[in-house]
Amino acid sequence: MITQLTRRKFLGGIGASMVAPSIAKMLERPAFSQTSGPRRLLIYFTPNGTVPNRLWPTGTESNFTFGTNNIWSPLESIKDDLIVLKGLNFYNADNHEAGMAAMLTNNGGYGTETNNQSLDQYIASYISGDTTFPSLEFGVQTSAWGGSSQTRMCYSGPDQYVTPDDNPNNVYQRLFGDALLSDSEATKLRLRKQLSIDNARADLIDLYSRVGTEERTKLEAHLDSLTDLENRLLDTGTCTPIQIPEDLSTYNNDSFPLIAEAQLDLAVAALACDKTRVATIQMSHTVGPTVFSWLGLSEGHHSLSHIDDSNPVGIDHYVQAEQWYAEQFLTLVNSLKTTPNPEGDGMLFDDTLVLWAQELGDGRMHVCTDVPFLIAGSAGGLFQTGRYLELGGQNHCHLLTSICHAFGLSNQTFGDPAAGTGGLASL
Repeated sequence: MITQLTRRKFLGGIGASMVAPSIAKMLERPAFSQTSGPRRLLIYFTPNGTVPNRLWPTGTESNFTFGTNNIWSPLESIKDDLIVLKGLNFYNADNHEAGMAAMLTNNGGYGTETNNQSLDQYIASYISGDTTFPSLEFGVQTSAWGGSSQTRMCYSGPDQYVTPDDNPNNVYQRLFGDALLSDSEATKLRLRKQLSIDNARADLIDLYSRVGTEERTKLEAHLDSLTDLENRLLDTGTCTPIQIPEDLSTYNNDSFPLIAEAQLDLAVAALACDKTRVATIQMSHTVGPTVFSWLGLSEGHHSLSHIDDSNPVGIDHYVQAEQWYAEQFLTLVNSLKTTPNPEGDGMLFDDTLVLWAQELGDGRMHVCTDVPFLIAGSAGGLFQTGRYLELGGQNHCHLLTSICHAFGLSNQTFGDPAAGTGGLASL
């Protein structure tokens, strides 16, 4: 019989005198216990900026419309579920790459409160609890150009990219692979995994008793990582897997919509099964060259984003592409509305905070001012939806801070502290 050695058993086995109280606290990470507000975070990203006069709604804060033939027109049916945020600027960042890097981090370097973690990673470290994956990153053709500030939006620290998985079949295997095995095959696989983990843990514990304080600190980090790995490898889940995604060519341009559909479905399934409570969906990347051929377009998305008002047909083509992104966001929100909450009370949308983020304002000007953000959902009742907020050039660090506060964190700023402190009072 294989016995799992938990963190608590590890502490007892080596003796309390060998472990400082701060280390014990780290190894006994508390579960996320928030009883009100949001329990999940889902971030949706689309690239290359916008055309302002074809984006923003008209009307007042509580009585607005997206109109017809505008970028967000497909969202008219869910506008009562949205908070439209106009007038947010990035601090000390402009252009494609800088905007991509700052969008979810506000460029908090070493020594800042958030240590250049992106919003998703910062919150995941607090709410992941005993989920299989602290966070999941779903990509749609993000990595054909490799990993750089141009293609990455998630950071675990300064210059530490968190890479999205662009292949839905890979994601499916990570989430539900064991469900494809027979009962006996699954049992044998779990036993092999557990044996490997137990052997590695035993070696670390033996070494821990024979090294000095500095080396022990490193071993504690390894033990912590090993337990996280154990949770991911041995979790079998309690829900029925969705249909296996079609085997698609990951970087074939014309596969883009089918890959996006699969990744959206998998993200919702991962949340519904409580495999994770933090997910990001990254559609391409800044300077992304996607050709929306399925809409009958022939010019790449980035090229279209630079067409000026002297070419109204070209702008219409860009709006078409952007409307397609809005339709995917609509599909995502509606899917969350019709998928049961894993806690058994209501639907996923009820306590999931959904954020649509972009890295540029007017893409033709390469500016990170008046950058569009949308919140979908009331964050578990904390936010009043159905509002169009004009924020007058406030720094977007206040939005990032407000979202952290919604999840129960107490940070007073996010990223570079020179950008300001506190959340958005209007939220």
